[in-house]
Amino acid sequence: MSARGMLSVVGTAVGGLIGWNGEPVPAADPAAVRELFADLGLTVGPDPAGLDAAVRRFQDRVGLEPDGVAGPHTVHLLTRYAKEARELRRFERAAAA
Repeated sequence: MSARGMLSVVGTAVGGLIGWNGEPVPAADPAAVRELFADLGLTVGPDPAGLDAAVRRFQDRVGLEPDGVAGPHTVHLLTRYAKEARELRRFERAAAA
């Protein structure tokens, strides 16, 4: 198995163990995926090719197969990282106050 394949397997297993803490997973519709990228500080325009490229880059970065499809594993990880980014911004604002 390749290193990328191993990372994908490990990432999927860890994601399944962590769970969602009862929070619903957002739909994989383009608007919701663009909003998740915005939470990460990335602007993805309305062009479908731009969204596809952003999804592919994210998938490659987190060890998923970069197919450009915002499937369950991709949305799970994207949602998790977006939540962490929102929490970090809240912490930074509180620390600055």
